[in-house]
Amino acid sequence: MFLISDALAEAAPAAAQQPSMIATFLPLVLIFGVMYFLLIRPQVKRQKEHKKLVEAIEKGDEVITNGGMLGRVIKLSDGFITIEVSDGVTVVVQRQAVATVMPKGTLKDMRDA
Repeated sequence: MFLISDALAEAAPAAAQQPSMIATFLPLVLIFGVMYFLLIRPQVKRQKEHKKLVEAIEKGDEVITNGGMLGRVIKLSDGFITIEVSDGVTVVVQRQAVATVMPKGTLKDMRDA
């Protein structure tokens, strides 16, 4: 009997307070902010740089394609470029397939090696 009366004598716990709307959404906003600065922003920057690189390609530039071919640009069109990879061997690739524009003379150095 002593236990029952003690249990009844205790006061009911106070109602738990609801967290505010700001406290509820703050972690979500912080996670989105971190994702934006660590993933989205650098990717967009890389895409802009690659677009500039592709638009700046000129006849005579030495390029490396995404497939790893090294060659000299001999013909340009809106969507495609023609690359000479060896004497008399040409390959047509999309402009977007160019990974890097190499310094002038790279192709000559590679053929001499």
